[in-house]
Amino acid sequence: MTTALTYPPRKLGPEQEALRAEVRDFLEKDYAAGGFQRGQEAMARYDIEFSKRLGAAGYLGVTWPKKYGGRELTFLDRFVIVEEVLAAGAPVGAHWVADRQSGPLLLKYGTEEQRERFLPPIVRGESYFCIGMSEPDSGSDLASARCSATRVDGGWRLNGTKLWTSLAHICHYMIALVRTSPVNPENRHEGFSQMIVDLHAPGVEVRPVYNLAGEHHFNQEVFTDYFVPDENVVGEIGQGWAQVMSELAYERSGPERILSTFQTLVELVRAVGDNPSEVEARAIGRLTAHLTTLRGMSVSVAGMLADGKMPVTEAALVKDLGTNYCKDVPETARLIRPPETGAGGNSGYEAMLAKATLLAPSLTIQGGTREILRGMIARGLGLR
Repeated sequence: MTTALTYPPRKLGPEQEALRAEVRDFLEKDYAAGGFQRGQEAMARYDIEFSKRLGAAGYLGVTWPKKYGGRELTFLDRFVIVEEVLAAGAPVGAHWVADRQSGPLLLKYGTEEQRERFLPPIVRGESYFCIGMSEPDSGSDLASARCSATRVDGGWRLNGTKLWTSLAHICHYMIALVRTSPVNPENRHEGFSQMIVDLHAPGVEVRPVYNLAGEHHFNQEVFTDYFVPDENVVGEIGQGWAQVMSELAYERSGPERILSTFQTLVELVRAVGDNPSEVEARAIGRLTAHLTTLRGMSVSVAGMLADGKMPVTEAALVKDLGTNYCKDVPETARLIRPPETGAGGNSGYEAMLAKATLLAPSLTIQGGTREILRGMIARGLGLR
């Protein structure tokens, strides 16, 4: 039996638009004062001082309870804040995972002691988390993860490796998915647990992984008899898979999945100017129409989260379509406005296009490859 996916329209209210104006004013003033440089893929770029200023302004952990430093706003309010920050091309990588994913995970599954210890520094923009899911030789098959934790007195002894970990070299903690019991061939999803790892403690080595542009964004972490105290276990032992799946709705549906190459679109419009050719006008119109549609879907998912739902399949579809769109932006731009470096071309446009071209191949891999996502979507639709 097939199941239809629906994205109920959600309209942002006057309170969200007022918040948008407030955030936009903050960003414009911060940029004018030299507070940050605009760029592509804001989640891969970081500025610790900017993250602290964002926290001081009250724009991190906004949906969380006030007793942890949050503002108890809605997911729609958070959507507006994130959308404005990303549209401005600001560097948000330092606090990104902690604000989007790790904090909500601790709110849902963590102990009160964990919430009191970890959430307030995240809200202040002073504490950073990374995701410990991917491993060498696992590809996108997360269930094949082999990093394991063995029970010892007072905690767990962790051994293994994680890979493709964004910005682990600047983060304080990782929430790692690890095996706490042997693989069950009948159900490979059993036996996983999640643990908070202090990346600066003995027993963990963070190694850089450089991308094609020679940039250090990814990392590999090697754990050798690393000790995890019981108080750093997140949720129930053996329930890690279900917990990870709940995270993915936060990770896959936000505006970051449709705005990763937005600065290229902005610079393309500037380069084309007020008198575009018919080809240019059609191409920009198509990109804009697709962006508008995807944004509506993303807002709808934010609304579902605000209603307490966990729209994993809907989020997966937004991620799949959104990252393909982000690849389409530089490809279309290059066709209708080829780079003219050395011949008086628009340097701002060309710089953004060059960066987006290098970035684009990775977008459909981050957060799950398109093959994995489409398998999830097919299952969610009852097609397999």
